[in-house]
Amino acid sequence: MNADVQSLNAISPVNAAAQSRWYVGAMEHLVNVVQALSLARELQTIMDIVRHAARQLVGADGATFVLRDGDKSFYADEDAIAPLWKGLRFPLESCISGWSMVNRQAVVVPDIFEDSRIPIDAYQPTFVRSLAMVPIRAIEPIGAIGTYWAQNYRCTPEQVKVLQMLADVTAVAMENVQVLTNLEHLVKERTADLNATNDRLRREIELRREAEETARRQSLTDELTGLYNRRGFFLFATQQLRLACRANESSWLLFADADGLKVVNDRDGHEAGDRLLVGVAKALRRSFDGVAVLGRLGGDEFAVHATGAGRSSTELRERLVEAIDHVNRTEGLNISLSVGITHCEADGVTPFEEHLRIADNAMYVEKQTRQSKPARL
Repeated sequence: MNADVQSLNAISPVNAAAQSRWYVGAMEHLVNVVQALSLARELQTIMDIVRHAARQLVGADGATFVLRDGDKSFYADEDAIAPLWKGLRFPLESCISGWSMVNRQAVVVPDIFEDSRIPIDAYQPTFVRSLAMVPIRAIEPIGAIGTYWAQNYRCTPEQVKVLQMLADVTAVAMENVQVLTNLEHLVKERTADLNATNDRLRREIELRREAEETARRQSLTDELTGLYNRRGFFLFATQQLRLACRANESSWLLFADADGLKVVNDRDGHEAGDRLLVGVAKALRRSFDGVAVLGRLGGDEFAVHATGAGRSSTELRERLVEAIDHVNRTEGLNISLSVGITHCEADGVTPFEEHLRIADNAMYVEKQTRQSKPARL
C-alpha cells in the first residue's frame, strides 16, 4: 500500500465540504485497499490489510477482524491502541459482532454503557467506549469488521457505508482464496499457537483477579510488623514461585522462629515481646531486597520467599546475621532466630506448601540442635 494510503487520517465530517473531502479521500484509500486485496493469497494477508484499513478509514482507535466459527465469533486479528480480544471466541448471542452477523446489518453504538446488546463485563477492562460493526457479506455472513473509539463517538452514515464497502470487498477476497471451503482448518491453524498462550494468560488474569478480590475483602498485612500476614504471604509468595518457575529461575524459602518470645512476654510483658517481633521484621527487610516476599505467619513464626540469581543459603544466612546484629545494636534488642532454608527448584511440580513444610522442618532441626546457643543464628 502506498504512502497516501498509510497517511490517510479520517475525520468526522462537520459540514458538507469537509464531508465531501473526507469521502473522496476514503474512496481513494479504498481503491488502494481493493488492489492490495486482489493480490492476497491467504487469510492472514487479508486480515492484515483489512484491520489496518478499517482503522485508517474512519480514524478509529482500534479495529478487529472477526470470523464466524459455527455458533461462535472468533476474534482472529486486531489493530488497536491496547489489547482487545484477539484469539478469543464468544457465543454469537453474547457479542455485538455476533449480533451483526445474525441480523446481517451494520450496528453503531455511540456509548457502550447505553446499549443493552453490549456485554459490559467483556468491554469494561478495555479502552472501548464507542464502536461500529459491519458484517462480512450480507447473505450468510462469514465474519465482521469492528472499529472502536476510546471516547464516545457516533460513527457517521458515510463512515458506516465505507466500512461496509470494505467488508464487501473483503468477502470477495476471502472467496477468491477459497477460505470458505477450508475455514475451519485455517482457523484452527491460525489459532493453534494462540491457544496455549491464551490459556496461560487467562490463568494469569484469573490469579490476578483473585488476588485483587482477596485484597479488597480482607487485609493482607500483619498490623504489628507491616509484613504480609499468613494469607497475604501465601498469596503473593505462591504467585512469585509460579513466575520463577515459568522463567526457569530458582528461588529460596526461609522459615524463621523468634527464639525466646514467650520468655520475653512472661518476663518483660507483651509490649517488650511486640518490640522484639517488630525488630525481627526490620532485620528481614534489611536482609532482602524488593524481589522477596516477607511475612509473619503468626506468633513468633516468619517466612521469606526470595528470588535472584547467585544466591545461596550461606549468603542468605550471612546477610540475616548482619541485619540482626545491626538491629540489636541500634534498637537495644536481643533478637535470636532459628532458621530453616530450602532451595525451590524451578520444576513447577512441587507445591508451595511442600517447600514451606521442608523449610519448617529444617528450622525445627536447627532449633533442637542449638538450644544451648540461643544468642546466634
